[in-house]
Amino acid sequence: MEMYTTTRHEATIPVSEYLEQFVDIPTFLSACQKCQNYNHVWSCPPYDFNVESYWKKYRTLYLLATKIVFDEDVREKTYTQEELQEIIRTVLKTEKHRLGEELLEKEKQYPGSVSLSAGSCDQCASGCSKEQGNPCRFPETMRYSIESLGGNVGLTIEKLMGLKLEWMEDGKLPHHFVLVNGLLMV
Repeated sequence: MEMYTTTRHEATIPVSEYLEQFVDIPTFLSACQKCQNYNHVWSCPPYDFNVESYWKKYRTLYLLATKIVFDEDVREKTYTQEELQEIIRTVLKTEKHRLGEELLEKEKQYPGSVSLSAGSCDQCASGCSKEQGNPCRFPETMRYSIESLGGNVGLTIEKLMGLKLEWMEDGKLPHHFVLVNGLLMV
């Protein structure tokens, strides 16, 4: 039994406009510092490059979002924290992987482009190699997220796609989750 459906949402914006309207590097870097992945995962800050300069290497940002809408009977149930984490892990990982694969294919179609992940990298089941001071095991497919580069995903989807982020409350799933990826193109 399927517990959710998805809808696809797309938008394109010049990187210069995106930087001006949707990127706040200091605010999001501060938020990243509170996360367990900060300085422990290669796809997360702190970076050894200038984030604003990274954005400016590209001309266009193509955004691709998947809105994951939970079925009503699934939303009506109350779950334990463990059950919620398992649902999130299963559903989000499946959809994140699907989006990521699609954008890696788009990179091949647009030479010089690079995709942006929905959230931090989760390729290494045994933990990121950064923890041991080693280089990334999968540099060819590791991607940064929009948030880790200072992008405000909530504002992005609201202004460019007419969507809103929702959150879990009191053991209940929200109506929907939204995963947002991007493709930076030269």
